[in-house]
Amino acid sequence: MTDDALFYGTHITKVFGTHTALSDVSFAVRAGKTLGIVGESGSGKSTLGKIALRLLRPNDGEVYYQGYPIWGMTPTQIRDMRLHVQLIPQDPKNALNPAKTVAQTLYFHMAAQRVPKEERHRLAVDSLSKVSIGDEYLDAYPSELSGGQAQRVVIAQAISSKPDVLVCDEAVSSLDKSVQAQVLNTLCALQQEMGLSLFFITHDLNVVDYMCDDILVLNDGSTVESGDARHVLDDPSDPYTRELLTAKTQAIHESEL
Repeated sequence: MTDDALFYGTHITKVFGTHTALSDVSFAVRAGKTLGIVGESGSGKSTLGKIALRLLRPNDGEVYYQGYPIWGMTPTQIRDMRLHVQLIPQDPKNALNPAKTVAQTLYFHMAAQRVPKEERHRLAVDSLSKVSIGDEYLDAYPSELSGGQAQRVVIAQAISSKPDVLVCDEAVSSLDKSVQAQVLNTLCALQQEMGLSLFFITHDLNVVDYMCDDILVLNDGSTVESGDARHVLDDPSDPYTRELLTAKTQAIHESEL
């Protein structure tokens, strides 16, 4: 854990029946930086994300936000944490209520965050503009949005509460490559503008290479490698990380054929 860690977890273990999903995993998200949580399906990265969001309680270990253990928080502290630690989900179309317009979705989220009613329209327009969505989409339904537009709306919803941390759970994996790049650029711009810290769950090392300052590599629920992303990607010490990098290189070559 680094001194500038805003959001961190220590010695997290999670067991489901006879299966150990996470074993003694620690992480640290530095203020204004991006931590990439990397691993194949079943590595435990999404379980770690749920624990970080206080959606799933670990069998052992703790997560801290601004130095406070999230499982020891008072109701007021929990409400504050939920305001400032927001989720960007994997499938934006399913995350949005198909019966609600973009405006209704944003207003509902703001109501839950206790934003005064008279401020909601202005904040909705401002949040959408930050992700390059015009106010003409306020009356649109999810079915009328492209995948990239839906993801931008979900991001606008998350940033409307002015969070410190975004937990991105495979946030671009459902998008095609060109749209992925646009959304990643949007997240980078928001990080610079708002000083956001990102807890970025992904299986794609190309995304890590582009986005992340630090990296945590999980395999079968255990940490196999962690540290500065550039150092780990340039000189991995674990065979599993080297396998992931080989797969990344092959994917790049195939895309160029």
